[in-house]
Amino acid sequence: MASLPQYYNILNVSPTATADEIRAAYKRESLRTHPDRLPGNATAQQKRKATEKFQAVADAYYVLSDPARRAEYDSLFHSRPPGAFTDDGASEYEQDQASSSFFQNFSQYFGNSTNATGNAGTGQARPDPNGVFGDVFEEMLAPEVANVRPWWGYLGGASGAVMGYIVANVPGAIAGGFAGNRLGSIRDAKGKSVAQVFAGLGHSQKAEILRALAFKVLGSMQ
Repeated sequence: MASLPQYYNILNVSPTATADEIRAAYKRESLRTHPDRLPGNATAQQKRKATEKFQAVADAYYVLSDPARRAEYDSLFHSRPPGAFTDDGASEYEQDQASSSFFQNFSQYFGNSTNATGNAGTGQARPDPNGVFGDVFEEMLAPEVANVRPWWGYLGGASGAVMGYIVANVPGAIAGGFAGNRLGSIRDAKGKSVAQVFAGLGHSQKAEILRALAFKVLGSMQ
């Protein structure tokens, strides 16, 4: 059987991490690996690697964020030798394959849990990484969207032109203006969630928002 996924390593947390630490770790890792942060000229290989990593990060959070799923995973984690798990140097492909194998072979662990969309499920399918990200994305954007004002529209429209100049104020200009205008106002007008509106934006628009959030959460645009 393929190696088992080392979900704590994937999220860069300790096996003794608290629920809050795991959620914070997921925010960091999902923003680092989100495929939509790639430039428009990214190669097919770069997109594939990012997608594989993003899926593995979502899998890790899906398992470790739920007390019942985490308890079952920890039981397996402590019953197997270290060599049974992927090591720190595993590639995105190896992590993805290990996680896929884990869900195929140990899905019975999650038979009584809820799936990524909050509905009772069989636990046999891997979580949708975009669905997992959507919930946390709403939380990360809440401060900007909650303070939407009419003048955000003007700031949102101008932010693209001046983004290169106002580097130090990118989070305010992009996450505040762009997200507040494009996400907040559309959501309010049409009753859509922020995650739904985000999913419908173009690649460049998504990339701008994700870079801004990365600046806020990671302290870096990289």
